Amino acid sequence: MNKKIVLTGLAFGILAIILGAFGAHGLKQFLSIEQLSSFEVGVKYLLFHALFLLFFSHTNFVAENEKKVVFYLTLFGTLFFSGSIFLLTTKNLTGVDFKFLGPVTPIGGLLLIMAWFWLFIKILTKK
Repeated sequence: MNKKIVLTGLAFGILAIILGAFGAHGLKQFLSIEQLSSFEVGVKYLLFHALFLLFFSHTNFVAENEKKVVFYLTLFGTLFFSGSIFLLTTKNLTGVDFKFLGPVTPIGGLLLIMAWFWLFIKILTKK
């Protein structure tokens, strides 16, 4: 499980760097300031959770089955949150209106909150 968590964290980190550079250099001429700002939020959350997963993979405070819960909440939360933001903000570039994904963003945020809260409770109640 730890290897999967580390590899996911590294993949998120790589993707955050690539998308961050793409947003900063390649999207300026295609997106509005508001869209670029939203895109940047997606990149930040992707990078934050890459670091979170790398940290989390090294903790021994939670059991393996509890690690799975936090991992999958973080994985899907990040994909839903950041992924939907990337698709929603690049409408001008792709020509595809992903407006139907609007509700996915807060669901992703909720999953991320649940991951952090679950880990907090598990560590707090560990004897």
